[in-house]
Amino acid sequence: MAFPQSFLDELVARSDIVDVVSDYVQLSKRSGSNQFGLCPFHSEKTPSFAVSPDKQIYHCFGCGKGGGVINFIMEIENLTFPDAVAFLARRAGMEVPDDGTPAEVRSRRTKMLELNRDAARFFYENLKKPCGEAAAAYIRKREISPQMVTRFGLGAAPDAWNSLSDAMLDKGYTAAELMDAGLVKRGKNGGVYDTFRNRLMFPVIDVRGNVIGFSGRILGDGEPKYLNSPDTAVFQKSRNLFALNLAKKTKRGLLILVEGNVDVVSLHQAGFDCAVASLGTSLTPDQAQLMSRYTKSVVISYDADAAGVKAAQRAIGIFEKLGMAVRVLRVEGAKDPDEFIKAKGADAFEKLLSRSENHIQYRIDAVRGKYDLETDDGRLGFLTEATDVLSSLPNAVEREIYGARVAELASVSPEAVQAEVKKAFRKRVEAQKKRQEKEELRPAAAAQPPDKSERYENVASARAEEGVVRLLLMDPSLIRETGDLSEADFTSPALGRIFAAAAGKARAGEDVAPASLAARLAPAEAALLTKLLQRPESPGAAGQAMADYIEKIRTEKIRRSPEGGLLAARDEYRKKKGFGG
Repeated sequence: MAFPQSFLDELVARSDIVDVVSDYVQLSKRSGSNQFGLCPFHSEKTPSFAVSPDKQIYHCFGCGKGGGVINFIMEIENLTFPDAVAFLARRAGMEVPDDGTPAEVRSRRTKMLELNRDAARFFYENLKKPCGEAAAAYIRKREISPQMVTRFGLGAAPDAWNSLSDAMLDKGYTAAELMDAGLVKRGKNGGVYDTFRNRLMFPVIDVRGNVIGFSGRILGDGEPKYLNSPDTAVFQKSRNLFALNLAKKTKRGLLILVEGNVDVVSLHQAGFDCAVASLGTSLTPDQAQLMSRYTKSVVISYDADAAGVKAAQRAIGIFEKLGMAVRVLRVEGAKDPDEFIKAKGADAFEKLLSRSENHIQYRIDAVRGKYDLETDDGRLGFLTEATDVLSSLPNAVEREIYGARVAELASVSPEAVQAEVKKAFRKRVEAQKKRQEKEELRPAAAAQPPDKSERYENVASARAEEGVVRLLLMDPSLIRETGDLSEADFTSPALGRIFAAAAGKARAGEDVAPASLAARLAPAEAALLTKLLQRPESPGAAGQAMADYIEKIRTEKIRRSPEGGLLAARDEYRKKKGFGG
């Protein structure tokens, strides 16, 4: 979609980047005019994500992502450029201009969301029909109230091959669109059949209220127990959570992470409106990152079986990297939260929640369960693994307190455990220091742009190209100093494209503000642009600096040419023979 530049400039001007980013990132730390927070795009404990109110851009010094407000929404919401523009336009109360595209020609994403919404409505309405009786009976069996059915939009996929596909084809959708949305599969004879059959259906709804996919629980025998939509243009299982659209509104100040969708529904019904599920046993870093936008405190309440314990251990590590407070709730006398609440009630679960234990103790207990502490070999195995757990704790007081508990469990002195923990901790610190030193010894890598696909082939020329771009952004009137310099003169395609975009606006007398420029750049180019702006450029002798940069670019261009190669070879030969210059 070709949006008018005037519209994009106004949209950027009316979408203050600090306000927009603050919806996703807690910005607190200040350094100069910049505001810092924990990066929403990678795991970190120390804020390296900077937002510049002056330039209206963001840049992460850790992962290298950056750009303007439109780039941010594209990244954080996983939207295309047109969808990100539409998202911000709705937020700013602006009408997206008509670019001449016929009304009936809609984006693939928009059409898929409409299809998912109609499919969800189809499943929901089936609960009142004979074809949905099996799902309705299961709902009654699990004691799910009608209010929860409506709130979560539960539905029924009939035990038939083509019920959904026939209904959606009748609505005007095509078989190809049903395939793209993951609602049907291709049969051996070339036709299609429904992906979800004989299942209780749970629509997966994103935080903006869009139905992006489905999770279906089998009714009766069969595998898998839960079947999720495949990844599509609007749904990635690893980046979404079931019921976060509801849980994000909780006043409890925490989120409860459970395994099953029914557990989520049961908890919400009992008053615990902060429950979410990870659409599978294993939590992903992207899902944890998504949760961290809404809370810094999480309680893990996975099933008590071996798979649940293993998944909880993995989730603890993921949350820890994000600096989140993690507790673990052991469901006593039941296999999962739903069974516990039905047996003992909401008040008992509330007490259980208040007694949920520190993740450190949970990890130590998990290690303890693997060894027989009545034998020497068992105690040695326990101490070795427990020491490794303790050495990963950054807090010295925690290492000492839990070290004493480990010593008591293994019937050894606290001093012996502390000595081993200190030794293991030092090894971790030294290993981390070596990794950092190795990174610092790679200046060539540091000189490169964030995106690996845009590596500089000629660093000397690229540095001068960066300087030209920086100066042009600092003072657009310097465009007259660039003469006939063009994108073709740049060794870096990304820098060339940035220069072309900036030069075009400067020559037209338009605003060359970084945020406005970034709106027209690809994500990798926008990230490179914000990285360039972190380096200082003296305005004192800008004209001379621009001339020097351009001279360097032209010199490098000549040196790369066939004639330049011959001249360089001749000079090298003359130098070896001792001839003059």
